Amino acid sequence: MRPGGTSGRGGPLGAGGASQRGRSPEGGGSSEQRLGSSGPVPPGPSKQRSDAPEQRPRPSDDKRHFEPTRHSQPKSSSDHERSPQHDRTPEPRGEGDAWDDGLIARRVNETDGAPQSAVVERRPSGNAAPMPLAYDGALRSRLDALRELVGLSRTRLDGRTLAEAGRVLHEASARRRLSGEHTVVAIAGATGSGKSQLFNTLAGVTISETGVRRPTTAAPIACSWSDGAATLLDRLGIPGRLRRRPIHYPDTESPLRGLVLVDLPDHDSAAVQHREQVDRILALVDAVIWVVDPEKYADAVLHERYLRPMAGHAEVTFIVLNQVDRLPGEAADLVLDDLRRLLDEDGIALGEYDEPGATVLALSALTGEGIDDLREALGQFVAERQAAARRISADVDAAARDLRPVYVTGRRAGLSEGAREEFADRLADAVGATAAGEAAERAWLRNANRACGTPWLRLWRWCHDRRESTTGRLPLRAPADEEATARQRVEHAVRTVSDRASAGLPAPWAQAVREAAARGAQGLPEALDELAARAGLPPGRPPRPGWWPVAVLAQASMTLLQVVGGLWLLGQILGVMSPNLGVPVLLMLSGIIGGPVIEWSCRMAARGPARRYGNEAERRLREAAAGCGRARVLDPLAAELLRYREVREQYGRVTGVTGAGVAAR
Repeated sequence: MRPGGTSGRGGPLGAGGASQRGRSPEGGGSSEQRLGSSGPVPPGPSKQRSDAPEQRPRPSDDKRHFEPTRHSQPKSSSDHERSPQHDRTPEPRGEGDAWDDGLIARRVNETDGAPQSAVVERRPSGNAAPMPLAYDGALRSRLDALRELVGLSRTRLDGRTLAEAGRVLHEASARRRLSGEHTVVAIAGATGSGKSQLFNTLAGVTISETGVRRPTTAAPIACSWSDGAATLLDRLGIPGRLRRRPIHYPDTESPLRGLVLVDLPDHDSAAVQHREQVDRILALVDAVIWVVDPEKYADAVLHERYLRPMAGHAEVTFIVLNQVDRLPGEAADLVLDDLRRLLDEDGIALGEYDEPGATVLALSALTGEGIDDLREALGQFVAERQAAARRISADVDAAARDLRPVYVTGRRAGLSEGAREEFADRLADAVGATAAGEAAERAWLRNANRACGTPWLRLWRWCHDRRESTTGRLPLRAPADEEATARQRVEHAVRTVSDRASAGLPAPWAQAVREAAARGAQGLPEALDELAARAGLPPGRPPRPGWWPVAVLAQASMTLLQVVGGLWLLGQILGVMSPNLGVPVLLMLSGIIGGPVIEWSCRMAARGPARRYGNEAERRLREAAAGCGRARVLDPLAAELLRYREVREQYGRVTGVTGAGVAAR
């Protein structure tokens, strides 16, 4: 029988193919003395390999094979009893105790150790430390982008949202400092799937106990095919007493050199601490071998809790259908096809036809069928030394998928120029810029009429103004109801522009934009009132054009003609002057007609300057209102949008696509 074969469902053979019958509760005792035991030999012949170690090895050999790693507990007297050279003689067991072993694998204490066929991992001496893991340029760039993304988002997103991304960065940094020459592969599966049996078969030696009592696996145990994996196992939290070597150690030409295999507790164990250990270690290893059996390969817990969420990790995933020896005829192929169908529904890419994806195999750890295929696949997988980088890359992909809702919506985001102009127009309306311009225009025309009108019309307007207050200038303060209306207009303008700016943004960033707008709106109405007062009409009368003195002189001449003509007629009536009605009447008519004509001409000529004066007053007020709104509202909004564009670009680097591509996906 080849190494790794089994003598029955109970567990694989140990080194050398020695059979094991009647397991003892202490994890390896039997009715026959185990290989390497120093206790008394029961009567009868015992089979022993010709290359087995001597019963009393030299001290140097004992130190070589059983020196604990630097991370293991100090060896006590009971630890010495655990080694093959100091194993206790198993207590006799009755015939009924053959399978009532009560074992929980890896429940290793001071008196019960691992099976004696396995060698405990030792700390190498005199060897150079393994080279640390090196990421390629693309992965380093993605990790740097993810780190920058988390830094830019801390003030906008809560810690729970960024927790997974932070964990990925931490684990990537921790894994990079450790060995790049080793690949840590975990064997996971449900209760009774045979993962521990497969673990022993791959190692060629009984390391992980198997049994019918559930749960059998209580703590993770590791087997390393080469030196230098101590720090990796420290990271997994596996103590030195649970670290083993395969039977072929030290074989530098082993096809599995560099492999660190970890047998995990059952993922569906009734013990909560077992499931917690599985979840913790699965997040740290480089690859996973999922062991399923024909009865539970479609288990909803496996697919919904593990396989489906880890679909992006297909390149570092092996799915092994164990116990195919129990399936008659073509049933194994049918079950394997159905397993592939379920994996496809889970979104797991299958590595078929030289395409990247999960490796799916069918085997029997009991009979050895398909084990060589798994060894070959593992050997090639480990030799590539890309598992750790692929795992970190898949973790980055998973973190990016989780963060996508808070960075990408698929809609165009930003504040358009039209929205900015509309906001400025709303603020201008709130401060009454249009009304101020119209008032300025009326004030100009009124001043022109006063300067260029006839004296008689000016006298009448003077009397009228004496009875009513002057309204030629823009009032600096609005009534209370107008102030309330103006405040509402300002609030509405701010709310509208914040809604326009936040449209198309993910919820956290839209909330940040609205909060920035709300902070800017505080005190904005008062600031606009102050600016309106400073930017309103200048004190005093409006400026006069150069033709005004000429018009005033012409109007005075017309008035003088009326006065001269009137006095002339009065002198003729009184007999002081000789009668001559033609000249004084002509003078009076010229003054009476010329005065209104000049006034009308001046009014027509004043319309253009008055309109320009009113437009200038409106422009100044609009610019003042727009400047105030820009400083208090639009600039903070633009800063938030700029930050969002930065994080979206970083997110695009994390996912490996451009910012435009991120928005389109």
